[in-house]
Amino acid sequence: MRGGKSDLELHLPEKLSPKALLKLLKCEKNPSSALSLFDIASQHPGYAHDEAVFQYILRRLSTDRRFAPHLSRITEMIRAQKCRCSEDLALAAIKAYSKNFMVDKAIEVFQNMKEHFGCLPGVRSYNSMLNAFVLSNQLDKATLFFKHFEAMPVSPNTETYNILITIACKRRKLRQAKELLNLMWDRNLNPDVYSYGTLINGLAKNGDLNEASEVFDEMFDRGVIPDVMCYNILMDGHFKKSDSTAAKQIWDRLIHSELAYPNAVSYNVMISGLSRCGKFSEALEIWNRMKINEVKMDVYTYSSLIHGLCESGDINGAERLYKEMTESGVLPDVVIYNALLDGYFKFKNINSCFDLWELMGNQDCRNVCSFNIFMRGLFEKGMVEEAISVLGLLHENGYAADQTTYGILVHGVCKNLNVSMGLKVLKKAEEGKGEPDSYIYSSIIKGLCSEGRSCEAANIIDQMGKSGRKVNPSISNALLSGFIQGNKIGDALKFFDELGNGNNFLINVVTYNILVDGLCKAERFDEAYDTVKDMLQKGWKPDVITYSLLINGLCKSGKLDMGMNLWGLVLKTEGIKPDTTMANIMIHGLCSCGKLEQALHMYLKMQQWGCVPNLVTLNTLMEGFYKVRDRRNAIVIWARIFRGGFLPDIISYNIALKGISFCNRISDARLFLNDALSRKVCPTVITWHILVRAVIYNGIHCDNVDLSSRPR
Repeated sequence: MRGGKSDLELHLPEKLSPKALLKLLKCEKNPSSALSLFDIASQHPGYAHDEAVFQYILRRLSTDRRFAPHLSRITEMIRAQKCRCSEDLALAAIKAYSKNFMVDKAIEVFQNMKEHFGCLPGVRSYNSMLNAFVLSNQLDKATLFFKHFEAMPVSPNTETYNILITIACKRRKLRQAKELLNLMWDRNLNPDVYSYGTLINGLAKNGDLNEASEVFDEMFDRGVIPDVMCYNILMDGHFKKSDSTAAKQIWDRLIHSELAYPNAVSYNVMISGLSRCGKFSEALEIWNRMKINEVKMDVYTYSSLIHGLCESGDINGAERLYKEMTESGVLPDVVIYNALLDGYFKFKNINSCFDLWELMGNQDCRNVCSFNIFMRGLFEKGMVEEAISVLGLLHENGYAADQTTYGILVHGVCKNLNVSMGLKVLKKAEEGKGEPDSYIYSSIIKGLCSEGRSCEAANIIDQMGKSGRKVNPSISNALLSGFIQGNKIGDALKFFDELGNGNNFLINVVTYNILVDGLCKAERFDEAYDTVKDMLQKGWKPDVITYSLLINGLCKSGKLDMGMNLWGLVLKTEGIKPDTTMANIMIHGLCSCGKLEQALHMYLKMQQWGCVPNLVTLNTLMEGFYKVRDRRNAIVIWARIFRGGFLPDIISYNIALKGISFCNRISDARLFLNDALSRKVCPTVITWHILVRAVIYNGIHCDNVDLSSRPR
């Protein structure tokens, strides 16, 4: 202060005009200093604000909610000056209140526009009020206001209908939103890209991607040019439904469009989506295109790429990208550090994990998820005591353990044979905020069953019911699985019957699969078959796992014809697609019965059924041919292993060695053994057992065989 005047006041000329003040206000870097200058000018002798100054200060203050209390004071100044204003000033006031969720104040301005602002509300004012209700999520009031709108001598315009489409989409009334779009065309209010974009976004969020695509295509038919956001919405929607093919088709249309161009969001959607779908090489291609086109990468781009690299096991690539990111001036966030930490635990040594953890602490870049990853990683490395200590470290850093934390802790201690400690953690979780989730309870139940304490596990479920805690199928399935793993089939069947009596919500397809698997392993194949029949009678749809388990059981029990009939049923059943595992089971069954011609026919048709043959398929066929002494076809299958892009494993070599020995071709066996050693495939005890038996049986010595890899 000098001479009783502030620095701001000293900058004001003696004869201050609104135009001069507006110029000074625009020079102020923050809303606080702009407001101070506005207030000082309000007291300046012979000066009065005009409409332009009021508009500017209202817009400036509306961007920061800290200044919301000053909005009423400024609108009161407008009213006190009694100056006739245009609708623009009233709109500025309504929008300022709307942005700060002060809808009642916005209504007050709207209702008193003539008295306070000297103007009548036009369509823009009605639209602003309608939008105010939408921003504050008062959708019922928005609907009522529109009815009032229709009764006024003001005609709705395109913006009005765009807001109405937004309301319909927010309420998931998507048919109504589409009807509004059609109504716009009927009333010659041409919908714009925002109209279509809003509807496409609503449909995509609701999972209606086919209809969203139809609306997108309609834009071209109607002469409305989609902007990049429309493409981005569709690509993101398809990726959320794991449909990378459809997402890539939209991407191809975008990059070949002459009227829309990919932006940073487009690239991020593609990189993130492809990574989530396991198509990381394609994600890297998009990233390279992004670099070529000099599109600026943000933290989300790097986050998606680093997460994908870590998931694919390319930790060195993730580290290089992290270095590139920091060198380009993009600061890593906690999401990136968490992805790296998770990758380090999976693919790097423990010292690297601790170094990264220390760096995250120094950068103040840890959250509850970080502690959970660190704890889980330590458990997986067998560092039980260190993992348990992370809980205390979490609390020391001011974080509260969530249900995931307790779930990891319970699972970790139970897996490491300390179920008693797991029970203590469960009790602590039950006493804390929120309900322990099914992962915690299922981990405890699995742990108890693994120690033969299935009665205690069953008691936990009983106590859950008595205390009002929700028991879901994942918890009851854990106990059912525990009974079966403990060879307590009788208890499993009794428990299953209890689940079915009035507690059908505790049964799902997985429940049936667990029981069918247990019955098949106990060689109670007829009961397994009856269980699937019961499943069908009760309206459950068996999945590919159910059919695979049952086919396997039927084949093992010598009921190959029934297995084949069931396979034929699967091929005809809509919604069930046989997988490679199921086909392998059927091929194994046919080979076991000596029906090699049928097995080979099934192998050749696998691609047609959408099943991709794997090494197990070829090993099974090769073993089948050797069993019937068909060495020629067995060698053909051996060649197909390499032609299919596979490398034989020790099982492949054992099958070949046993088959060759069975065919009295010991010299060939020696060649196969040396080939295995040259490929660094280590012989097992089974390998040597096969060879020793062959030598004894044939009375031939294995000269020139490198036995350096033989176990001692």
